[in-house]
Amino acid sequence: MNALINVTYYDFKTYQEDSYILFKDTIIEIGKMEDYENFNYQEIDCSNQIVMPGLVNGHSHIYSTFARGMSVPFNPNNFQELLEQLWWKLDRNLTNEMNYYSGIVSGVEYIKNGVTTIIDHHASGEIQGSLNSLKKALNEVGVRGIYCFESSDRFDIDQCIKENNTFIKENNDSFNRGLFGMHAAFTLNNESLTKIKKQTKGPIHIHVAESKMDQDISIKKYNKRVIERLHSFDLIRKNSILTHCLYLNNSEYKIIKENQAVIALNVNSNMNNAVGLPDYQAMKKHGIKVIIGNDGLSQNITSEYHSLYYTMHSKTKDPLGFGLDDLKRIINDTYDYANDILETKIGTIEKGYESDLIILDFNKPTPVKEENILGHLFFGLFHDFKPNHVFVGGKQLLENKQVDKELQNTYNQSSSYAQLLWDKIEKEGNLWN
Repeated sequence: MNALINVTYYDFKTYQEDSYILFKDTIIEIGKMEDYENFNYQEIDCSNQIVMPGLVNGHSHIYSTFARGMSVPFNPNNFQELLEQLWWKLDRNLTNEMNYYSGIVSGVEYIKNGVTTIIDHHASGEIQGSLNSLKKALNEVGVRGIYCFESSDRFDIDQCIKENNTFIKENNDSFNRGLFGMHAAFTLNNESLTKIKKQTKGPIHIHVAESKMDQDISIKKYNKRVIERLHSFDLIRKNSILTHCLYLNNSEYKIIKENQAVIALNVNSNMNNAVGLPDYQAMKKHGIKVIIGNDGLSQNITSEYHSLYYTMHSKTKDPLGFGLDDLKRIINDTYDYANDILETKIGTIEKGYESDLIILDFNKPTPVKEENILGHLFFGLFHDFKPNHVFVGGKQLLENKQVDKELQNTYNQSSSYAQLLWDKIEKEGNLWN
């Protein structure tokens, strides 16, 4: 049995001080320190620290890890050319061995940033077994993952469908689940959507209206807006993740709400790609659940919390246009979504919940209470969010900011695999598609 003592904890619902937490794979007991007795527990003294539930990234691209520092000819005039000149060059050259090492790098860095559950949207030139290569890596790290392969007519669509369906069928535990992945509507023709409709069940994970181009192509080629087109193929399903959703109208929001899909926001990526910003107020008005991801830009999620808060102020031109209560709702909806898919209980520090816990240094230069704790975190700790210790399912994955030495050694091998990828891309020359 593990015991956290002298605990201050916060889980985006409850703030408590002077507590203890007993846990194995789940939380066994929480109480006040005045009632604590040590029955040979493995103790961690949490004085001057704060305990929180591990964070969730609601939309990631683990494969983008090996883009860090990569140089390719790059002069896009629109969003599709941006994809062609960078991301599609990268993903089509990935092998499963490279996928595995990108997963190790991401997993280790996620742990070091307090992220313990990742919802990933994968693409690679080697399709079969690619999701298992990511799963193998993240299982070795010890984090939870929800995976999919982004089906697209850029690849063999039948192989994409097979990879998704096989993974979904074979993974059904609290650490590994699958969704059906699709890249975006503009890279899937009607024949492919028909195949997906006939051969799949359950929620999908897809980019939607990330740029205005997605809508323009859909209207020109199919005479339907993106959500309307996907809905006509019965693909806006309960718990589907519709990522970005920058250019939707009221009828599309209505379809999303009626079919109980969720929208994943990734504003740092939107700004990086110069495509615009989401209309959170419209999503909120329509009662749509919103979760938060980072589109694979890094393994830090608290920077997304900051960017979402500030960009929504800028978009609405109103300092009250997006508040910390909105952010808290989105964070909790992200936990709830992961719980729905994984059929587990994360995101709350309470008896019976999973012991996915992170422990961070916490300074209190001004008074702290339940009413202002999120403000303390947002304007303080979230700027340098580096846990000292991380537990997932009661297993310690980070101790004094360090992962297991063997895992770190595997991480250190990744650079050679990134170089292999870059060499493959260079051999292609200046291919733009």
